[in-house]
Amino acid sequence: MTISLNHTIVPAVDHHAAARYFATVMGLKAPSSKAENGRGRFAPVRVNETLTLDFMTVPDPEGHHLAFDVDPETFDGILARIRAAGIPFGNHPASPDNGRTDHPLCARGLYFGDDSRNLYEIMSPA
Repeated sequence: MTISLNHTIVPAVDHHAAARYFATVMGLKAPSSKAENGRGRFAPVRVNETLTLDFMTVPDPEGHHLAFDVDPETFDGILARIRAAGIPFGNHPASPDNGRTDHPLCARGLYFGDDSRNLYEIMSPA
């Protein structure tokens, strides 16, 4: 059996708000209600067939770095949603608000954060 990541916990100030924010930016389906997710203290966002991010409220979230490879079309959609929402983004983790997408590891990439100090990295080969 190959090893694949099934889910990870993402710390948040408010797990439902954080899940909606991430899902909206990424163009994914957000849990619409507490009752819908059926997992109580988690707000899960299905990223793909094998990965779910389970957002969980914690008293003082330390923030995580989560990096995603995406195709160019998906990257364009994410960037458009980020710009439309006025979310700061940048090309380096030390400058996640410089408005650039020239990434050191790929053709185009960006970082954006949330209010729980999570830093999301989006990388595209073109």
